[in-house]
Amino acid sequence: MKQLPSISNQINEDKIFKIINKNFSKIAPYWFELISSWLIRSYNVFQDIDKFIILIYFINKDLIFYRKNGLVIDYDTFYKDKSIEIPKINISDISNDLHIPKESVRRKVQELEKSGVIKKTGKKIFVDRSAFTTAKAEQTLKELSILISRFNEMLVKEKITNNIFDTNEISESIKTNFSFCWYQFYKLLFIYTNRMRIATFDLESLAIGFVVLLNTMGNKSFKVKDLNMKHWSKLAQGADEVGVNAMSISDITGIPRPTVVRKIKKLIEADFLHINEKKLITLNITGKRLKKQIKMQDQNMKNLSNFLYRIFNQIKITNTN
Repeated sequence: MKQLPSISNQINEDKIFKIINKNFSKIAPYWFELISSWLIRSYNVFQDIDKFIILIYFINKDLIFYRKNGLVIDYDTFYKDKSIEIPKINISDISNDLHIPKESVRRKVQELEKSGVIKKTGKKIFVDRSAFTTAKAEQTLKELSILISRFNEMLVKEKITNNIFDTNEISESIKTNFSFCWYQFYKLLFIYTNRMRIATFDLESLAIGFVVLLNTMGNKSFKVKDLNMKHWSKLAQGADEVGVNAMSISDITGIPRPTVVRKIKKLIEADFLHINEKKLITLNITGKRLKKQIKMQDQNMKNLSNFLYRIFNQIKITNTN
């Protein structure tokens, strides 16, 4: 018989943030890879990240229903032979919740309906079960499990916990508690994308920026060990001596090259990116823009800390006798 979990065994949320801040260079690659991969996969579904976010906004209605009624649905059950009926669609609510202009939401909902992803009957919306396959969390689940595993290692090193869970254990725990865990993940995702959409014009521009950032982190000249969040952010600027060209960014993201070139130009004008005489793009945020980015990074990590607090404690309860 499993013992009831003790409140004192919970990992404190503020402590999680301090650990992430202190060890940012260790978790940053996994966090940025998770978000970058999610953005690219989302774009490649409809060639429009916002349209994909509207789809998961509808799917999240199911997760909200389960949460309100105290139900926990596992991964296989959630994705098995189902569709969602949403009693009422409100374009204004979607616009406000996702920070997408109302007319854009209206147009994208119409496009989702035209492609058969959703069906409208009066004010009701039915999300076709094929959409669940489209939005299935398979690869994201793997990447998230790796992120949580690295976080677990940090907790052990900091002597916050003795519990060590491998990636497979974490993945299976999330699957078992899928409706709870994915509600928390979508909550994090909506907050993050809303904030970053404002900061970088649109989410396709963010996806482009992430390719440049990950290229910086993979560069041999960018060797980091134990750096906190502020020092990591400063060191990353101008650290890439090679850069990446627009064609490579297009190949990686799936975004057409002319669109990539246009968005890169805006990001350069806004002091996010730098382009050299060889047309190679690097990360080079300085001055007031860098201060704003560090502040935003701080907010993002507080949201990630809240997410990890909820998910990791749930994993501990599931796996610890």
